[in-house]
Amino acid sequence: MTGLNYPLYPIFAFLGFVVALIPLPWHLQAWNSGTCYYMIWAALSCLNQFINSIIWHNNAINWAPIWCDISIRIMLGASVGIPAASLCINRRLYNIAKTHAVVLTDEGKRRAVLIDTLICVLFPMAVVALQYVVQGHRFDIYEDIGCYPFIYNTLPAFFLSDSWPMIIGLVSSVYCGLSLKAFYLRHAQFTHFLKSNKSLSASRYFRLMALAMTDIVCTIPLASFIIWINSAAQPVEPWISWENVHYDFSRVMQYPSALWATNYLLVVAIQLTRWIVVVCAFIFFAFFGFAAEARKNYSIAFWWVAKIFGIYPPKPQQHINLASLYCAPRGPAIFPSAGLLPVYVVNELKQTSSSPLSWEHSQSKKKAPV
Repeated sequence: MTGLNYPLYPIFAFLGFVVALIPLPWHLQAWNSGTCYYMIWAALSCLNQFINSIIWHNNAINWAPIWCDISIRIMLGASVGIPAASLCINRRLYNIAKTHAVVLTDEGKRRAVLIDTLICVLFPMAVVALQYVVQGHRFDIYEDIGCYPFIYNTLPAFFLSDSWPMIIGLVSSVYCGLSLKAFYLRHAQFTHFLKSNKSLSASRYFRLMALAMTDIVCTIPLASFIIWINSAAQPVEPWISWENVHYDFSRVMQYPSALWATNYLLVVAIQLTRWIVVVCAFIFFAFFGFAAEARKNYSIAFWWVAKIFGIYPPKPQQHINLASLYCAPRGPAIFPSAGLLPVYVVNELKQTSSSPLSWEHSQSKKKAPV
């Protein structure tokens, strides 16, 4: 699998960083915090891996210890942040599927963003902080790969590191199942609901649903696979004491490719860890990079750049409707923004007959933190 390293990986990692951020502006305008955090985590992970693959190409020298301290925490945070963002997307989709009325309020928007921020930012930060309990030493450096955290393979590591992506994936699958059930039971009402709101379309809703389902399908099996690799590559060590786990904590282990590439399970785990974030970025772009709102923004960006060189878009021909000259004047039409998912406040009807409508791993010599 050495062919998956340089220069192939840096190229795809940088492209993943770019394409993950392309839809970000119009998602920010629409207050879609869950999708925004998904893009940010995916882009940040791709950029992190891109830098590592460039700096440590053909060497395992500890050039930048401070950067490695930051890099391994980005890896650990993204391994939880990307599934957590998918959870927020599924949660929002379920709230939309079971809603009966739409009320756009600033308070509702702020509350939704706050909840998503707690799940997608504060929770990963807490998980990263807990990694210190099972972090055997400062970090490892693998030639052609870069910085990786070292998680001591003990039973507490399963609860503090390995299990989180699977737990988040299971919670997301529950929300996804509830959304599908709500849509199935209230198909006619839900279709009418989408048609009556110009700020939300069936296409946009189902693209997000497809993204969330894809992430669920990938997260749970991959998390299970990494747990298996951790137990198969190296036996689980007993937890003796804090001092034993953190003995000589400041040391940095350096592994040339001739050494680590001979361990097949380690190679599989490392390559899977690196490529999964690139796949996440491209999957998101596949769902949202070619949508109608994306093409509209591409056109705006193209003509903005073209105007710098003196090229202007053709002016549309204006046709005057003579009948309109005799009509009474109308007030200006107010159209909703081209955002994807507005914030929904549920106003339940009194009728009771209708039912309510990842990631990245990091790998070390002994185990791959999830």
